[in-house]
Amino acid sequence: MDNSNKIGTYNFVAEPFHVDFTGHLTMGVLGNHLLNCAGFHASERGFGIAHVNEDNYTWVLSRLAIELDDLPAQYEPFSINTWVENVYRLFTDRNFELVNKDGKSIGYARSVWAMISMQSRKPADLLGLHGGSIVDYVCDKPCPIEKPGRIKVSSDQPADVITAKYSDIDINGHVNSIRYIEHILDLFPIDKFKEQRIRRFEMAYIAESYYGDTLSIYKEEKEAGCFDIEVRKNEGEVVCRSKIQFVPNPSE
Repeated sequence: MDNSNKIGTYNFVAEPFHVDFTGHLTMGVLGNHLLNCAGFHASERGFGIAHVNEDNYTWVLSRLAIELDDLPAQYEPFSINTWVENVYRLFTDRNFELVNKDGKSIGYARSVWAMISMQSRKPADLLGLHGGSIVDYVCDKPCPIEKPGRIKVSSDQPADVITAKYSDIDINGHVNSIRYIEHILDLFPIDKFKEQRIRRFEMAYIAESYYGDTLSIYKEEKEAGCFDIEVRKNEGEVVCRSKIQFVPNPSE
């Protein structure tokens, strides 16, 4: 199958303000790049945010799983490939490949998206919109990482409690999906990142939270280096869950 028009490739540089104290791209910036690439790819093929907004719909991210062998270092160029793996009636699977300056694959990501009505917030029938043309871009390029799994947290003692503030809120008026990632990573001390790196990171988005909401973050270590995390708003509704797997740094 000819996938040449189905895969989008986008080039970046790891700018100094995009890296952490280790000199490598942060998970939050990588997440933003992935979401931007999804937007670029969809827009170029006629089903981006601007296009679907005309019909009073918008895209929402439901699940994200990132698995990494490495991350670009400061000033290094890198690229991200993205493609649509499957389209179902209510959601679509989109994959990503992270490629370093030498053309080597150093990571992959899987994501699940839904399109919702901007009025009712209910999901749209993807196969019924624009004649179902989105299925024309389904691609058979492999993505060799597991799909997002089940995340369960039973802890009743929060590891942190924060209030959603100005810098958390995006154009849709709710807490930005990447800000949850950054708040979750802030649960861990800096020494954790000196000794270990993130091998796999998963997010499951369940509900929206807004400016002024109290976000309680619960954390459980399921096995050595593997954590399940849950964010609840206003001591009640779950807004997202996360799973993180750490592995030792190669230099350690």
